[in-house]
Amino acid sequence: MDPTIHTTAEAAEADAMPRAHEVHSDPNQPCIETAAQSLSNDAGTTKSPAQWAYERLILYIQNFEKTLDEAHEVAMGFAGSDSGVIRIEGMGYFEPDILTFYGQDQMGMRTQLIQHVGQLSVMLRALPKQVETAEPNRIGFRLAQDLNKA
Repeated sequence: MDPTIHTTAEAAEADAMPRAHEVHSDPNQPCIETAAQSLSNDAGTTKSPAQWAYERLILYIQNFEKTLDEAHEVAMGFAGSDSGVIRIEGMGYFEPDILTFYGQDQMGMRTQLIQHVGQLSVMLRALPKQVETAEPNRIGFRLAQDLNKA
């Protein structure tokens, strides 16, 4: 018997992952549920709410990027605030419950948003890629590579 005491929230979180389900009107639309199978809680480790949110956001970003053409890249809008839209250049977490987003706003100003996981409410948007770059920035791929290294 495991002597570790888990909170109700931890038990609910562990039970909820890695299941996901989506239905789209377009049968060719990529669904998050297939990517969610890659999320697992390593034996003997407990993920913080920040790490769970971070990893799930990566899956949503990657899934969204699959729908974009070469002329667009992903940006993130934050509901309930006037922070606007951020062209995503980086993302991270600070355990147990903080997420941080790095990027540029619509005017090209460097931006960092620090948000509690309880306040997380984001909207992924397709923005035209910056003209000076040859290829669109695919942050979801880089974020996933980092997860796989860990």
